[in-house]
Amino acid sequence: MPVTTSAKKALRQSTKRRQANQKNKRAVDSAEKQIKKLVKTGKRQEALQYLPRAYKVLDKAAKKGVIEKNTAARKKSRLAKLINRR
Repeated sequence: MPVTTSAKKALRQSTKRRQANQKNKRAVDSAEKQIKKLVKTGKRQEALQYLPRAYKVLDKAAKKGVIEKNTAARKKSRLAKLINRR
């Protein structure tokens, strides 16, 4: 455990940041899974309607630095490609 006051504060900050980052990563993963599940079950129209929400989650995660900007772009591209392919 940290001893100095500044080390205690750093621990508090890193804990908060870690929780926020994990929350954002889970949101990204669940958005991807949701679209993949809809496509797999043949509900293409529902997947198309959910796509803007997935884009929003990915863009927010990239803006906050949880994922890289190019990673968000790649995931968005692959999701759109997955929907249009079926």
